[in-house]
Amino acid sequence: MDDRGADIVAEREHPVALVTGGTRGIGLGVARALAREGYALALNGVRAPESVQPVLEELRAQGVPVEYFQADISQPAGRDSLVQGVRERFRRLNVLVNNAGIAPPVRADILEATEDSFDTVMAVNLRAPYFLTQAVARWMIEQKQADPEYRGCIVFITSISATIASTNRGEYCISKAGLAMAAQLWAVRLAEYDIPVYEVRPGIIQTDMTAPVQERYNRLIAEGLTLQRRWGTPDDVGRAVAMLARGDLPYSTGAVIMVDGGLTVARL
Repeated sequence: MDDRGADIVAEREHPVALVTGGTRGIGLGVARALAREGYALALNGVRAPESVQPVLEELRAQGVPVEYFQADISQPAGRDSLVQGVRERFRRLNVLVNNAGIAPPVRADILEATEDSFDTVMAVNLRAPYFLTQAVARWMIEQKQADPEYRGCIVFITSISATIASTNRGEYCISKAGLAMAAQLWAVRLAEYDIPVYEVRPGIIQTDMTAPVQERYNRLIAEGLTLQRRWGTPDDVGRAVAMLARGDLPYSTGAVIMVDGGLTVARL
C-alpha cells in the first residue's frame, strides 16, 4: 500500500464533524474539543484560506484530518458547495454543528433598527443553518439507510438571547429564538431515523464578538449576573458539544443544554 492509501485507511478510522464558523470563537472551541475526541474536522467559514492556516495546523497537530471549506452558507450556492466539498473530501459525515452566526452590524434600538440589518442577521443566523441542516439531514438519512450501525448527530449553537430580550439587538434575539425552534423541529423530524438533535445555549462567552462589551459584562459578572462569577469560554461550549457527539445523552434528543454559568436560573 502506498502512502496515500495508508492515509486514506487512517482517515476512515475517524468520524467526521462539520463545524460552521469553526476557525474562531465558540466554533474553534468546539473544533478543539472534537479534535480531542478523534474527529476529523470539516471547518467552514468565509475568511480566506491563507488566514486560517495557523488554526488548521494547530488542530492537525492533534493527529486528526482537518480541512477548511470557504463558503458563504447564507447563500444556497454556498451551502451546496460546502456539502459537496465535504462529501468529496471525506465521503461521510457524523456530526453537524451549526455554529456560525453574526451580531447586528450596528447595535440599534428596535425603534431605530433597519430592515437591511434584520435581513442580514436572519440570513446568516437562521436561514443558513436551517437549510444547511436540511441538506445534511438528507445525507445522514442516506448513510443510515446504507448502514444501520451509522451514528449521526446534529447540534445547534443558539444563545441565551433566544429567551432574554435585548432591545438594542432585536434581530439577533429573534434569530436565536427561531434557531431554538429549528432544533426542536429537526429533533422531531429525524427521530424516526435515530439521529438525535440538540441545542446548546451559551451565555456570556469570551470571544471577539463580545469584546466590544467586555467592560460592561466584567462589571455585571462581578455583581452576580451569573452564579459562577466568571466569563464562559469557547472550551466550555466545546466540551458540551463533545459530550453530545460522543453519545453521552442518547435518550435526550431535543434537549437544550445550558452553558451559561447559571445566568438564567430564576432567583429572588
